[in-house]
Amino acid sequence: MDRRVRQELGGFLRSRRERLTPAEVGLPAGTRRRTPGLRREEVARLAYISTEYYARLEQARAPHPSREVLAQLARALRLSDAERDHLHHLAGTPPGPSREVRQSIVDLLKRLPEAAAIVLSATYEVIAWNDLAAALMEDFSALPRRDRNLLRRAFLTPNEDGRRLYGVSDADEFARSAARHLRAAAARYPNSPEVTGLVDELLAGSAEFARLWAAHDVAARPALCKTFDHPLVGPVTVSCDVLDIADRDQQVAIYTAAPGSPSEEALRLLSVIGTQRMDVPATPGT
Repeated sequence: MDRRVRQELGGFLRSRRERLTPAEVGLPAGTRRRTPGLRREEVARLAYISTEYYARLEQARAPHPSREVLAQLARALRLSDAERDHLHHLAGTPPGPSREVRQSIVDLLKRLPEAAAIVLSATYEVIAWNDLAAALMEDFSALPRRDRNLLRRAFLTPNEDGRRLYGVSDADEFARSAARHLRAAAARYPNSPEVTGLVDELLAGSAEFARLWAAHDVAARPALCKTFDHPLVGPVTVSCDVLDIADRDQQVAIYTAAPGSPSEEALRLLSVIGTQRMDVPATPGT
């Protein structure tokens, strides 16, 4: 970064720091506070960086901050999405796909007791879900972050029986659609290590993905119907409606069954069973 850009970055950080009160970030106000807003050492502590380094950032004397530091500063300073993007652009590091889910969206998922719903990032990572989605698909809370990515699940890590996350009838269509979505995301985030790393991983590990990627297709037809082959309740056929969260480049996928159908009964049973395991006792003599 040149001197002018460093000064812009420092001024932006200082202005965001001065607008926050200690109470807004859970800190005591204390006494003898001579400056408006937070102190530099308080921001540094919230962002898990040294006070000296943060001070140098504001003074336009620090080296180029990493993506991780920028993300920590955005959280510490309670930046909005637009402010977060501005911070990354000032630092010459455009932000990657957002993983922060608005609280109103999280609340929406909880208010859909008869529908399974998940939130997907631009890279097809499941970043929020409700209880019925966990029961229908899998318990995402029990998985490490990298295993919550549906592209990895589809192309690199199928279930133990060799099938993908969705039922066999939906596997090919999902693969095509997901590959097209990722190509579009790669164009939006050309400098994102998360996106480019995922593409490289899929290309190296899946000949099928490499074939789909080479086609350069970006237009994806919406999949209006899906079938989940659940180990406890059998096939569950649901309608799939996708809502775009444009400002965060995320999608909410909502799965509902036709009223009065066997699949609706299966979803009701899953809402009771939850994610608990129901092992079938072995038959004597087997």
